[in-house]
Amino acid sequence: MTRSEPNPSPRRQELLEAAYAYALRSGLGELSLRPLAEEIESSPRVLLYLFGSKDGLIRALLARARADELARVQQLADAQHGPDGLRAVARELWRWLADEAHRGLLTLWVESYARSLVDPDGPWAGFARDTVGDWLALLAAAQPAGVRDTEAALAQRTLVLAVLRGALLDLLATGDTARTTAAVHRHLDGCA
Repeated sequence: MTRSEPNPSPRRQELLEAAYAYALRSGLGELSLRPLAEEIESSPRVLLYLFGSKDGLIRALLARARADELARVQQLADAQHGPDGLRAVARELWRWLADEAHRGLLTLWVESYARSLVDPDGPWAGFARDTVGDWLALLAAAQPAGVRDTEAALAQRTLVLAVLRGALLDLLATGDTARTTAAVHRHLDGCA
């Protein structure tokens, strides 16, 4: 069980940030408290006290990663206005996704997404489903209010999301930014 504090202690926040930086470099798949604690200058006992359990720490790290991703992506979407709507937001999102500077966060996201699918009752529970909802809501906000709630608009943003995520997986696997960007742009050029 995770300690839920309305105002987390400064030490908990400090260790969460340090553990998040560690997770961006190393992932969460083989996370062990002893090496993590040593790396972030803490102890396994302190981590267990502050986060309740290893699963509690993982849940806190996933929440931190999700908040980071959403904040950055929301900034991009908020900056896009005008008649091009969904297409403009999708292009800007892809530019952000393809940026080498975000590989750690996106690799962590992919790992967490996959773990959520294969371990639906573990600390990753609901992560994949929740991120689909997050991204669909973000893309919906880029669509005109008059059509946003139609089946066609939902299908359109679902397709855009599928293309972005598929291209992201391909990019992370191959590092081929030019090819994946060309594919995303070709798809978006065909969007209405």
